Amino acid sequence: MLVPSTLLVLTSALGPCLPAAPASMRPLDDDLRQAYESGQEFGDFLREADARKELWERNYGAAEVPAEVVQRARALGGTWYVLAIAVAGCSDSVNTIPYVAKLTELAPNVEMRIIDSARGREYMEARPTPDGRAATPTLIIMDANFDEAGCWIERPTALQEWALGEGSEMSRRAFMEEKMSWYREDGGGHTVDEIVGILEGATRGERICGT
Repeated sequence: MLVPSTLLVLTSALGPCLPAAPASMRPLDDDLRQAYESGQEFGDFLREADARKELWERNYGAAEVPAEVVQRARALGGTWYVLAIAVAGCSDSVNTIPYVAKLTELAPNVEMRIIDSARGREYMEARPTPDGRAATPTLIIMDANFDEAGCWIERPTALQEWALGEGSEMSRRAFMEEKMSWYREDGGGHTVDEIVGILEGATRGERICGT
């Protein structure tokens, strides 16, 4: 059984950023700003969700961000932007984005907008998962000038490591059951901890991409 509490990954374990994409593939920061400004606020995304709506609403309604994580986010200073590429039907998006939304409500210096996978395809392809996939959710963290400062891909590190290891040997049904159970027990804890860890790294000049 995969148990979140036994797999807590410290921020330092997120690892270095993936190799940068070639310049021809890497979207310009101006494009990131335009993509961000074209995105939806979470409330609008939630209202328009056309799949897994009950789970979106339940996760958002139950979301609690630990006070220590909120304090770390507020202590960052400045303004930070999170461009989230997500789709309503994605099982990883529905179990991570609501908690990031709650974090941004509690730490007003961090803001988030959401675009869909069609609009964000090039950003996902330039920031693949460890096994080379473009995936939702992909979160791109930017500083006050909309310069990219880090990214977070698909799911928390502990869950991703399991998915690419033991989980890869399971049937699709068993994999999904175990993954969803992990998310329920975790309650967004790993996600918000890792996002804030990436932001903290950015304040030190470190560009972190996880997972």
